[in-house]
Parts: sequence; C-alpha cells; structure tokens
Amino acid sequence: MGGSQGTGPKPAQQLTGIRVLDLTNVLSGPYAAYQMALLGAEVIKVENPREGDLARKLGASTALNQALMGTSFLAQNAGKKSVTIDLKHPEGKALFADLVATADVLIENFRPGVMDRLGFGYAAVRAINPAIVYCAISGFGQAGPLSANPAYDQIVQGMSGVMSITGDAQSAPLRVGYPLCDTLGGMGAAFAIVSALLVRMKTGEGTFIDLSMLDATISAMGWAVSNYLIAGVEAKPFGNQNTTAAPSGAFTCADGQINIAANKQEQFEKLCELVGRPELITDPRFAEREARKANRAAINAEINAALLARPAIEWEELLNANGVPAGRILSVPEVLAHPQIRARGLIQELPVGQPGLETVKVVRAGFCFGDSQPDARTAPPLLGADNAEIFGALGRDAAGLETLRAKGADRKSTRLNSS
Repeated sequence: MGGSQGTGPKPAQQLTGIRVLDLTNVLSGPYAAYQMALLGAEVIKVENPREGDLARKLGASTALNQALMGTSFLAQNAGKKSVTIDLKHPEGKALFADLVATADVLIENFRPGVMDRLGFGYAAVRAINPAIVYCAISGFGQAGPLSANPAYDQIVQGMSGVMSITGDAQSAPLRVGYPLCDTLGGMGAAFAIVSALLVRMKTGEGTFIDLSMLDATISAMGWAVSNYLIAGVEAKPFGNQNTTAAPSGAFTCADGQINIAANKQEQFEKLCELVGRPELITDPRFAEREARKANRAAINAEINAALLARPAIEWEELLNANGVPAGRILSVPEVLAHPQIRARGLIQELPVGQPGLETVKVVRAGFCFGDSQPDARTAPPLLGADNAEIFGALGRDAAGLETLRAKGADRKSTRLNSS
C-alpha cells in the first residue's frame, strides 16, 4: 500500500470484493473507475496490446509519454491492474468472455455501437453474466440524433451551454480551464454504478447504464438552466462576479486577488466596517441588496480601493475571522502546497520503482468516511503488468499466454525504461 502526506484514516473498503472491468480511455471512464478503485474495488483495466489507453501518451513529460506512462494516465489510474487483450482476435474474444464471467461491473466509453461490433454489447455480455452492471459512457448517449457523433470534452462544453456563460461579455464563449464535462461524466457514472450495485444486492440482477456527458453536464448546471426553464431568463457570462449579490466576486488587494462573498446584509455591513468604510452601509446606493446589485460597479470600486491597503492573506484571515467568506485566488501549485490540503491528506504518494518514475503523487477522492479514507492501493500500472495474475486465475498457463501473444491477441507489456 502506498504512503500519503501525513497519517490519516485507514483505507476505505466499501467496494472491496467488487470486480470492475475498465475498458475506457483518457478521462471520463478512467475517472469513474478510479473513484471505485479508491473505495477498494478491484479494477482491471483492459487495454489494447499495442499502446493501451491513449492517456498513456498524454501529459507534460515527453519521456513519460514515450514510456506509455503519461501524466494524464497517472492521474486517473492508480489502484488499478492492467491486462492487454486484442478484442478483435478470436482467442482474445474468448479470453475476454471468460473475464466477463468473473466481473461485477463493466465500464466502456467507446462511441455507441463499437462494443456491439466487437461482440460485447450489453446483450452479449448479459448472456455471459446476467448480474453484471454495464455502464456505457458517451458524449451524447446511446439514443438521439447526436448519438453517433464523436465527442471530446471541448465539444460537450460548447454544446452544453457551459462556454456561453464562462468568461465575461468580452471573452465569452470561453472554455473552462480543465475537462469539466469529462469529469462530470465520470462522477455521474460512478454514482450510477454504485446505485445499480445496491439494487443488485436486493434483486440479484444487473442493468445497463447509458451515461451521456452532455446530459450530465446540463444536469450539473443548476441555476443557469433552471432560471431559463422556470423564469425564462437566459444566463449570461458575468466574469468573476456573482450575479445574485454584491459585493460578491473577485477583488484586488495589495499583492494579488481575493474572492469575497458578502452575500448577506450582515456580511456586507461587517465588510464595510473591516475595510474602514462604515459610511457605505447607509449610502442609499448600497443600503439594501437590490440597490447594491444595481450599483455593482460603484460598490466594487469602493471596496477595491480599500482592499489595496493590505495583502490578500491578511484580508483573508481578517474577513473569515469575522464571518465574511473570503479566499485568495490561488494557482494550482499554491493550493496543492496549502496546509489545508496537507491536513486533509488529499495527496497520496505511491511507490512505482521504475527509472525516471520512482514515486507518483495522485489525488484521492474529495470526501472521507468517519473511519476511513479513499485510498489507492497501488501505483498506476505498466501496460499489461497484471496479465499473468489475472489470466492465470482464468486457467491460462504461461505457455498458453505465450501462444496468445504470438497470435496477436496479447503482447508483452511496455516497460517504463524501454524508451
């Protein structure tokens, strides 16, 4: 078991005993399966024997990409095992069918129809294992006029409306700075799978889950969608300000920016006192909520001028101590080094023991249980690293595996130091 920053609760075991076949690539599916691995599930990543998951070649390190251990892969695949199977080869198909018979969950994120053409659509898999929970993640779902379209996160961000409300009037439409829709799709898939497993505990029956990244994204947009559906008001890009309150948004301090959310009347009044501008409380332009929203530019200018007197960290500490929500706007390196993240044990360091990659740091799930914490048991696997273990348990001996490799159904794993 890998270590972590600090000592924390024991590893979570909620999904121990559940076997997941992860046939997914890049992010949405791998993220879903990673969440399950963090809860103790045995996740077997089934990869093509030539290059594996495309994410193995994606990331900031050229050397790791060439070794098929790119940082994009490392981020979502700790705690998993890797086997290689050529699903287009007859003996590879037979091997995979035997593996399906042992599984509780199958996750795939191919375009609709691909798994059917490979002979492992839901009907075929259910015939092998009626109790399996089969989750198909796609950009637009298994039905509808867009279902056959290829989709990446960028495409879904644009089509979902997310880009239309990100940025401000000058910069929108603007892409969110990380793969939001892939991540939301993965989170939704993990939730749906665990829900289906709970039902299976009662009925003994598996099910098919049709997860659309577009649907999952729109579902998560909250007020931006409901304001239009219910009140007929279309959301507009509003930059770093909160449309529902003022002063609420990003402000400038002596050394950087800070977010302040004085959304309640008492928070606004306390903010004015703390920045040394108590007279703003009774100014008719700012005295009540709607007036402040109507005069947002004016109140923001007054608050900004006062905030320039001190560094952001001082304002953050003072405001929070007095009940006014505030937080500096941090970079990724800054937040990862923050004492709060260390205290939570969010970052886990795992031994890899390969040249150029002795250890790897990964991010756990964003929650803990009362007595345990999601935890990756092992580092992200080399391609095909677990062939002997998994296939041996299916009755394939070493000689049989060599025969499969020779016929192309399986090939030798890639070593990190082979680049």
